Amino acid sequence: MPTRAARTRAALLATLTATVLAAAGTPALAAAEPGHPMGRAFTRAAEAFDVPRDLLAAVGYGETRLDGHAGRPSQAGGFGVMHLISNPTHHTLERAAALTGEPVAALRTDTAANILGGAALLRGYADGLGLDATDRDDIDAWYPAVAHYSGARGTAAALYADTVYSFLATGLDALTPDGERITVTGRPVSPERDGVGPADSGARSADYPAALWVPADPNNYTTGRTAKIDKIIVHVTQGSYAGSISWFQDPVSEVSAHYVVRSSDGQITQMVRDADTAYHARSANASALGIEHEGFIDDPTWFTDAMYRSSAALTASLCDRYGIPKDRAHIIGHSEAPGNDHTDPGPYWDWDRYMELVTGSGTGGETPTG
Repeated sequence: MPTRAARTRAALLATLTATVLAAAGTPALAAAEPGHPMGRAFTRAAEAFDVPRDLLAAVGYGETRLDGHAGRPSQAGGFGVMHLISNPTHHTLERAAALTGEPVAALRTDTAANILGGAALLRGYADGLGLDATDRDDIDAWYPAVAHYSGARGTAAALYADTVYSFLATGLDALTPDGERITVTGRPVSPERDGVGPADSGARSADYPAALWVPADPNNYTTGRTAKIDKIIVHVTQGSYAGSISWFQDPVSEVSAHYVVRSSDGQITQMVRDADTAYHARSANASALGIEHEGFIDDPTWFTDAMYRSSAALTASLCDRYGIPKDRAHIIGHSEAPGNDHTDPGPYWDWDRYMELVTGSGTGGETPTG
């Protein structure tokens, strides 16, 4: 007898196809409306693909803080509020185009189309997991589909889904870059993990035990070093926490950092051992430790108190361990590293506050030399 998943996929195929075609041919689903365009986009996309509206909004908030960044790609090649990805190994942008009938160009730059694409992907993952109509009404049943949406695996996928469900539990009251308010009402959640283990059940870092350990792909760093560790470089991910972890696990990326810090609560994941050379700052790689911070350089809302405090504690510990002076000549931004063309951590990173937390002295540290 066919499994529930097989029966569900067969029964829903015609319905989903009809829904997709209807969505593609209905301008109201793909065109922003005045007043509350993003809120309407979430509601209409959720209705079109039978995805819980609050889940869809929480995924978008976790990915981008509801900022499409005018169609500019993230570090991992993700576009729009729902971070639809197009890179050599992940093609959710193109899959969303196939599911919705929306042009790829629209999915990159049009917020309503992008949100519709995100809803289509989530529904597709739910169908693949065998969720029927009753299951889809239970927000807890969507946890494995959300983990799948991350494009990550193992601990990174669980980190992603856990973050989304933390937003559902606490609720959201967020402003978009255009000043529109998007809300999600908090509620008790008990996600049905269905084989996706808790994120905190993974290995811990041997270099900084407060951190999780999720190794980068060996193609993205070099074992050992050719120079003494003498500096720490502050980065901003230009993407989400779990998305950046996934990107550093992808062998095609050829980039990595030693540590990644989450915005919402300051959680830290180490991906490259301190003794090894991560690929994060070109000529400075051999002598530097790299710390990535979840967020985008043009949006200061990512730089939370929890992030500053957690990262500063990590930096202080690393300075003590490797004899690095706690000043701005040795704790620098990516933009300050020799031979780099990046601008992170950008104008909204509060260096005075960060250095006060690192030094514990109530001063902002020294200005970099050279």
